[in-house]
Amino acid sequence: TDTAQTKPQTDNATATPPPVAETKAIISIKEIVTAYLQLKNAFTNDNSNDAAAAGTSLETAFKTFDKTALSADQKKAFEDVEDDAREHAEHIGKNGGNIAHQREHFVMLSKDMEDLIKTFGNGGQILYKDFCPMANDGKGAIWISEVKQIKNPYLGGKMPTCGTMKEEIK
Repeated sequence: TDTAQTKPQTDNATATPPPVAETKAIISIKEIVTAYLQLKNAFTNDNSNDAAAAGTSLETAFKTFDKTALSADQKKAFEDVEDDAREHAEHIGKNGGNIAHQREHFVMLSKDMEDLIKTFGNGGQILYKDFCPMANDGKGAIWISEVKQIKNPYLGGKMPTCGTMKEEIK
């Protein structure tokens, strides 16, 4: 299913632009994923200030994403996620020192990132969708990780290995 997500542009009249456009989109998405993973790692270390800095970086990565490389459908899919994700990243960035509030926004941000990765791929790296049943006031929450080992961003040092891997994203 991942290959189908990068094919919409193959029906263009010329053969050269689609690969260039796809490469641009992957590079930009990779920057967004990298910033998200830095944010997730700050939370696993219970570091609110690093999370704030990573939240700001993530917000910037969304702002600077080059949408010109996307088809109309891809652009709409990106924009559907972008506004919500940027808002959560911004809240995390502005709330250094309040890790509980930052983590509340991380719950929704992680869902947005899952949608983005499902639509645009993962920039060529293997990622993992993990789930903590205790996060989000016991409702549970997912996060995306670059490591197979569970490192819980919601509970941090209190319960670093709480959770299970739900899916490997290739």
